[in-house]
Amino acid sequence: MDGSAAEASILEQPSFRENPQNSKPDDDASAPTAAPAPAPAPLTPEELVAKARAPVKKEFLRPPPIRTSNSTTSQPHDAATEPNSTPLIKEKKSKRQLKRERRQELKSALHLCPEVAKSGDVGSCCYGEKCRFSHDVEAFNAQKPADLKGSCPFLKIDQGLCHYGLACRFSGTHRANGVVAAGTLRNEVNSLNKDVQKLLWKNKMRFPKADATLKLLGLSGKIKKLVDTEDNQVATNGSAEENAKKDSAEIGSVSDVNCCSELLEEDKPEDADATEDIRPVKKAKSSCDESYGSTEVNAGYGVHGKEDISSKPNGSKSVDIADTVTVESDKILKLHPREKKLIDFREKLYLAPLTTVGNLPFRRVCKLLGADVTCGEMAMCTNLLQGQASEWALLRRHSSEDLFGVQICGAYPDTVSRTVELIEQECSVDFIDLNMGCPIDIVVNKGAGSALLTKPMRMKSVIQAASGTVDTPITIKVRTGYFEGRNRIDSVIEDIGNWGASAVTIHGRSRQQRYSKLADWEYIYQCAQKAPDSLQVLGNGDVFSYLDWNKHKFDCPQLSACMVARGALIKPWIFTEIKEQRHWDISSAERLDIFKDYVHFGLQHWGSDSKGVETTRHFLLEWLSYSCRYIPVGLLDVIPQKINWRPPSYYGRDDLETLMASDSAADWIRISEMLLGKVPAGFTFSPKHKSNAYDSAENG
Repeated sequence: MDGSAAEASILEQPSFRENPQNSKPDDDASAPTAAPAPAPAPLTPEELVAKARAPVKKEFLRPPPIRTSNSTTSQPHDAATEPNSTPLIKEKKSKRQLKRERRQELKSALHLCPEVAKSGDVGSCCYGEKCRFSHDVEAFNAQKPADLKGSCPFLKIDQGLCHYGLACRFSGTHRANGVVAAGTLRNEVNSLNKDVQKLLWKNKMRFPKADATLKLLGLSGKIKKLVDTEDNQVATNGSAEENAKKDSAEIGSVSDVNCCSELLEEDKPEDADATEDIRPVKKAKSSCDESYGSTEVNAGYGVHGKEDISSKPNGSKSVDIADTVTVESDKILKLHPREKKLIDFREKLYLAPLTTVGNLPFRRVCKLLGADVTCGEMAMCTNLLQGQASEWALLRRHSSEDLFGVQICGAYPDTVSRTVELIEQECSVDFIDLNMGCPIDIVVNKGAGSALLTKPMRMKSVIQAASGTVDTPITIKVRTGYFEGRNRIDSVIEDIGNWGASAVTIHGRSRQQRYSKLADWEYIYQCAQKAPDSLQVLGNGDVFSYLDWNKHKFDCPQLSACMVARGALIKPWIFTEIKEQRHWDISSAERLDIFKDYVHFGLQHWGSDSKGVETTRHFLLEWLSYSCRYIPVGLLDVIPQKINWRPPSYYGRDDLETLMASDSAADWIRISEMLLGKVPAGFTFSPKHKSNAYDSAENG
């Protein structure tokens, strides 16, 4: 890479090593030179730790490299622009023009028809000339990049030819093996059924359990009024222009987020209103404890509508007797929330749900390294209810994930309850986690995530609606509070278990803190000690070694476990360290093997064609933007490394370790090229997350 070569040439210059601060040429040699200032005394390791700077051994330190551009953004190889050149203004294209260009691109030789690629026969596509993809095999082979080194990732798991056929970047190994095609078994579940997706697209999906639970809780008719009231308040507090800008940046429209009872209004049967009028009478015969569940919540047994009443001689009396028997039997058959199947998190190593990087291939790597519990990336309820394939992909589960949950985020009880019912119906999960701590603005501005921390009654209704709808255990993840210094979870921790949650994970930071400063574990201990015995409490924040894990468990025995988040992104072998109770001085070759496993799992998950290779590369680079913060154990004067330490520029014990320590996107790309071949022309990368962001006081 150009940036890496320039950096290497700078480091080889003797003047750079002797005087790293002198980066400008000596233009005025005749000017009088001042006496050099005495060099400050080097800080001791203890002083460096006090300043949150990593105490790297002196023999490994090096001067910081000089770069002309942002170190975390790679530039395209062919886009070297002059300093005085003006940036080109990109022409804005209409949606119709963009759609036409996409269709033309699919017809190009770059995109070969999947059926033709799999079989190699042009006549195998059932659409023929109407197919939107290209059928020109010769043109595709002419422009196809060279095959990558290694064997196809699907050959071993499928015991057959790759599903991508000619488009596979390892197609040369297909001919060598010459076996019958299989190509469909990937050991993954939780894919969205096409028929269900069509019903979601048309808003014709039924949610009987969720609707019955909302009716029991008295929320079915109040949610729309509540939303309208809140929207009116927003409209009066801000100008119309500001509200329009805010609405355009949100996740979805108000009607999409609310998913209120009006969602299925036009699809109701004619006798639906009469049936709903009868249901409250039957529920009045049950006790208050049955507000979490009923016959209708379970499967709709014993519900009589108009036809049942009119078909009996003494309709109303017969219904009352039948309903009394049904309700009494429901009291025996329906499980109380505390009697539901519980997940025992005690002493288990829990990999936190991590947006972008916590994908299925990364979770497989963590499972190999010792993680016990895994959870999918956060998915938005509104997007799931709309049948968005990209959002449902976040719920995928691999067969190696023996204890697996999904995390969803929603603002209203009806949205969340219908989502959990849909997940329980369509997916195989061990628990469902409700995110009530996400600090992202686009989520908070819609009333979801951390915004629920300011509305305990809304939080209550969301948890009750979710736990009353499904038998799958419901867990929640929260922060200490919304504003820094105004913690409030301790005031509701005793009620969370009564609302129906099986466990709660507390991230020891407020929403305003985002990921800056250290997590407040003393407050987590306080909440764990207040929690009832039936509610499992997990702590989260800054766990980066087995000593951190041991300390938290020793200081607060009431903690069931600790969740590992960014620590796993920086060094996923932390799970091995905790289980083996040691500091692993991992070598660069061992780290490269972990990246190789990730690439192998990524190609199995996203595909072995060119698109799958580049998708795998993108997520590998996102992970490398975190893993570069790791400092090998053998290079530190003080161990273990803390997650808030700022690493200096240092040499590794070999060239590969030095490359892995670089915070330059150009060097991350070099690592990806070692595993996935050369990047395409004009390739650029900029990491998505800035985890140390801190919000202003007015934004919370």
